[in-house]
Amino acid sequence: MNTTSLAAESADAPVTAPATAPTPAPAPAQSARSLLKQLQQQFPAFRDCLPLAIGIDKQLLARVPGLDRKTMRAALGIHTGSLRYLRAMEKATVRYDLDGVAGAEVTDIHRTHAKETLQQRFKKEAERKKAEREAAQADEANRLRQEKLLQLASKFSRNG
Repeated sequence: MNTTSLAAESADAPVTAPATAPTPAPAPAQSARSLLKQLQQQFPAFRDCLPLAIGIDKQLLARVPGLDRKTMRAALGIHTGSLRYLRAMEKATVRYDLDGVAGAEVTDIHRTHAKETLQQRFKKEAERKKAEREAAQADEANRLRQEKLLQLASKFSRNG
């Protein structure tokens, strides 16, 4: 059977409308940053930037109905990667649940990880600033060189 006969057969077939009504488009997903703002308003542990209990994601899923796991994990990543949180973790001794109730201890491994993460960030930031300064100095040197060349060119073009 060739393609033209297939097209003809399908054109003869009755067209049926879908049995269900069209579903409305889903609401746009909440962004991780807006979810984090909501969590900061709703829970003391987020608002006060306290070291979070291990398994806080399970507590969140139980307490916040309809929470999207992917968005929640992104919001947790933003929160736990913030300078404020890492600084709190660096000195912390206790972790807290959503309501700000103290729980398990913060291990030395987790404090050390927070400290090393902060050091890496500060080092990277210092390197970035140094590269910017060096680029600005190189640009200024090039500008001065061009300016001198133009002065020399104009000086010799008048005398020539």
